[in-house]
Amino acid sequence: MPKMKSNSGAKKRFKRTANGFKHKQSFRSHILTKKSSKRIRQLRGMLQVADADKPLVKRMLPYI
Repeated sequence: MPKMKSNSGAKKRFKRTANGFKHKQSFRSHILTKKSSKRIRQLRGMLQVADADKPLVKRMLPYI
């Protein structure tokens, strides 16, 4: 069997962890002036991918 291709967009967006995958939060890239400091600060960290989405991410990244 030939190798499966990894989704190149997913490679840039998800990192593998011991418990699944982590991803950056959205709404942090532009139009930040109207967002409160608290909101921007809370968007700073990384989140775990939801359990319902783990199979989809695994399928996009078969070798990671």
